[in-house]
Amino acid sequence: MAKTLIPEATVKRLSLYLRCLERLREDGRKVVSSTDLSCHLQTRDAQVRKDLAYFGGFGKRGLGYEVEPLISELKSILGLDRTRKIALVGAGKLGLALVAYPGFKRRNFRISRVFDNAARKIGRLWEGVEIQDVELSDRVMKKEHIEIGIIATPGEDAQGVAERLAKAGVKAILNFAPTRISVSEPVIVKNVDLTLELENVSYHLNRADV
Repeated sequence: MAKTLIPEATVKRLSLYLRCLERLREDGRKVVSSTDLSCHLQTRDAQVRKDLAYFGGFGKRGLGYEVEPLISELKSILGLDRTRKIALVGAGKLGLALVAYPGFKRRNFRISRVFDNAARKIGRLWEGVEIQDVELSDRVMKKEHIEIGIIATPGEDAQGVAERLAKAGVKAILNFAPTRISVSEPVIVKNVDLTLELENVSYHLNRADV
């Protein structure tokens, strides 16, 4: 049987629902309604129900959703109920900031390996992780069954790194380099262009000033 195709926008909203539910749990809430979630996230309650319905019936009509069980379900759906190992390539300022980012650990993402090609960086420790020669990455990642690769290199190096990661067996790549990359399926690729996002913000600011 073919899997139901879940819209990408729905997947992104699941993460928002999870964050909202965790905040409500901290406030002592035990049960929430789709209206509660929609108000906190500025969307429609019908959208909340539709998104959750892709994955089963979690709520009870007239009663709403139990907060703790729904948090557990969303973590399971998003694959956050187990640790996922990450290899990061590119130990520059952005790469090292990503290694130090505490939000990854809170969501069970662990950057267990960091690689670079600069001799002056190789062997240094950062946040308890040794920076290793990128030439060792293929062997290390295959041996440790690392699932996710993060690219934080200059743009001209990104495609070659992506191909290296794919050959090493990663299942997904998050690319922070200022260029688009592509690898053959089934590797999942997400391009995150921070400059592009800032240009988008600048456009909206510019329009607001018109």
